[in-house]
Amino acid sequence: MSEINTALEMNSLHQKMQVWAQSLGFQQLGVSDIDLSKSEFRFISWLEAGFHGEMDYMARHGTKRSRPGELESGTVRVITARMDYFPDNAAESWSVINNDQLGFISRYALGRDYHKLMRKRLASLAKKIEAEVGEMGFRVFCDSAPVMEKALAEKSGLGWVGKHSNILNREHGSYFFLGEIYTDLPLPVTKPISEHCGSCTACIDVCPTQAIVEPYKVDARRCISYLTIELRDAIPVEFRSMMGNRIYGCDDCQLICPWNKFAQATVESDYLPRQGLDAPQLLDLFAWTEEEFLSKLEGSPIRRIGHESWLRNIAVALGNASTSPEVVNALKRRLDTASEMVSEHIIWALEQHKQGEI
Repeated sequence: MSEINTALEMNSLHQKMQVWAQSLGFQQLGVSDIDLSKSEFRFISWLEAGFHGEMDYMARHGTKRSRPGELESGTVRVITARMDYFPDNAAESWSVINNDQLGFISRYALGRDYHKLMRKRLASLAKKIEAEVGEMGFRVFCDSAPVMEKALAEKSGLGWVGKHSNILNREHGSYFFLGEIYTDLPLPVTKPISEHCGSCTACIDVCPTQAIVEPYKVDARRCISYLTIELRDAIPVEFRSMMGNRIYGCDDCQLICPWNKFAQATVESDYLPRQGLDAPQLLDLFAWTEEEFLSKLEGSPIRRIGHESWLRNIAVALGNASTSPEVVNALKRRLDTASEMVSEHIIWALEQHKQGEI
């Protein structure tokens, strides 16, 4: 690792980093130390409660998640960055949620997958820093390894953890992606900020499945984002009617949050809606073959759930839609070729329409 001899040099480097980060499309940069002991205790308690559901990977890596130096040897600092993703040209979210003929997709997933873009930009930032200071150890992350990104973002001052467990920022709300650079460069840390949720419980009250079991604690097993994205098996019957037309993720806790009136529109064209996914017709989506699913969603984060889960989610949404011959017939047609799991959800959906008798 390169030697930087004075605090003045470090502060100068930090200022340059901010400029480089903005030139790469990041809206804010922070630096954290690697002591996450408080967050580790809360995380272990969350795991012990079983709130991670079938996300076994959350527990698989032990303390590597909460101790950056164990994940990447030599790490002494974590550079954190955030990038706004809110697509202001997308259909208004509540108008989509309240139209049961449409499917609602979480606004982060309307465009191209953010993982590769973020990692590429973070790597470019790290290389700019290395060009300035000489050889250094680093590794970049964006949902790509066991990293406590929210804890690191909070500790480095990018925002505070809201009662819905998302990071909130007074000037940008919560519609942003997070990424990290683990490094052996002893940079000066940036200060955390105080939280500003106060007595507000809007996110807790609005959650369709009451997944926010108490402030700052989410039971993923009840969360629509988990049910539609992470869960690979049948969606528990008790939650199906509560899901409405949310077919990939759920933004309700963000939509209701007062701080998101300050959300900033993304400047990244890759995050803008593709394939009309901001207000798609459920019947159109349900008709997609697997080949169409893979083709139309090429480069999309939605692709990771696979065609079977996609059909499962849409079947539930159609079960919650207003009864019509078109809806019932579409469900019946798909039943002929559906997998056992999807069939279960189609049968449930048909039962919501009185077994198809209109």
